[in-house]
Amino acid sequence: MLEEEYQERRPLPYHLRKPVPQEAPFSYSIRDAVAEDLPSVREIYNYYVTNSTVTFDDKPMTLRAWRTKFDHIRKAGMPFLVAESPSGNILGYTLVSPWSAKAGYRYTVENSIYLGPAARGKGLGTPLLKALLDKARAAGIREIIAVIADQGADASIAMHRKLGFKEVGRMGRVGFKFDRWLGTVTMQLSLRDKK
Repeated sequence: MLEEEYQERRPLPYHLRKPVPQEAPFSYSIRDAVAEDLPSVREIYNYYVTNSTVTFDDKPMTLRAWRTKFDHIRKAGMPFLVAESPSGNILGYTLVSPWSAKAGYRYTVENSIYLGPAARGKGLGTPLLKALLDKARAAGIREIIAVIADQGADASIAMHRKLGFKEVGRMGRVGFKFDRWLGTVTMQLSLRDKK
């Protein structure tokens, strides 16, 4: 057929078209972490240990280490939350831990948030971190510090900023991973004036 003889096909009427399969909506629930969640939490964290610079750890964390950390956070009365899919898979987690062991810092914590690779970019991070902030406020925490890698963590910095964290400092070349020097961005949120 010659190009000038070609007639563009008209689309089928809507009632004759095959339905386009709809992707299931991304859904989750946020709840307090329990000890049974720790293998999934470890798997999420260790993904970032081996594949990114958002954590400066370079060796995967053991389940025993996670259990110790979980027990310490729980005894301190601090929040540790997970996001769970309807099928029961852990999609991500967030927690706070003491900023320092010195008694004068007892109302100040550092937060962490990690999403499983399949949950990234789907809008889970902000509600998960917001839930953590609400729980931290209820626990009597006054100040939250976020120490974020200065490379490869732009989304985390933006999310913290969106929830009211302010940048309070930067340190350059304080971490070394994957044969390169890395710095940190420190952000802080005061919960004492928030209702």
